[in-house]
Amino acid sequence: MDLFKQVEALIAEIREAQPADAEGLEQFRRRFVGTKNVIKPFFAEIRNIEADKRKAFGQLLNEAKQLAEQKFETLKSSVAQAQEESEARAFDLTAPAEPIELGARHPVAIVMDRIIDIFSRIGFAVAEGPEIEDDWHNFTAMNTPEDHPARDMQDTYYVMNDPGMLLRTHTSSVQAHVMTTQKPPIRIIAPGRVYRNETISARAHCQFHQVEGLYIDEGVSFADMKQTLLYFARQMYGPDARIRLRPSFFPFTEPSAEMDVYWGLKDETDYRITKGTGWLEILGCGMVDPNVLEN
Repeated sequence: MDLFKQVEALIAEIREAQPADAEGLEQFRRRFVGTKNVIKPFFAEIRNIEADKRKAFGQLLNEAKQLAEQKFETLKSSVAQAQEESEARAFDLTAPAEPIELGARHPVAIVMDRIIDIFSRIGFAVAEGPEIEDDWHNFTAMNTPEDHPARDMQDTYYVMNDPGMLLRTHTSSVQAHVMTTQKPPIRIIAPGRVYRNETISARAHCQFHQVEGLYIDEGVSFADMKQTLLYFARQMYGPDARIRLRPSFFPFTEPSAEMDVYWGLKDETDYRITKGTGWLEILGCGMVDPNVLEN
């Protein structure tokens, strides 16, 4: 078969092509339109055609090329439309809807619930109080002197036009509410948001969460507090958790301490978090100051 008849056969094949789906369309594209299509090699044969027939052969090749490109665009539209119609027919309006993703609980909420659960197991009830608090419950009742730095506007958010009201700086204020309405024995924890005028950084924020604990009864000792905190640490961080208490000062406790949990120094992150000590401070503690009880 001479070259003219070969190209004419390709033109006929292009005209008759009717792929039914995307796979057939892709086969058509590769054969007639792709970079290695069957028409392309014939252009190299033009120089071998007799001079008086080259023009006609070139026109025939261009016709085949243009026809293939046009046919591909037409087929692409028809195959896409057929696919849409097929999907529409397959769509069942009576089928159950896909389940809606509700997301997950916030890590802070998960940790707060875990802390509440740990203390609930040993008889601590949950107490709540207002986040917008008065000066007496937040400071005075907690034995905080009038000249204490915590009362400064640099550390506390006060309500505009009412300096006697503020955003609570700790959930210790809940203690005051409980102690004025309940009689011992008292065993409560007070979880919630607190606010301090802090510069926001990786270690500090103007709003954070705190869990305050209060246990008032006859015969309660510092050793009881330490054992309770050790129980909490091992429930929270694992049975091998280690703690240490360091002397500290808080206006509402005496004696007072800071509690660290041993974090370890396994990698660079641990060095950064613990400042190279392996110990991470997680809470402050102490025996309720007698002045708080009197207030």
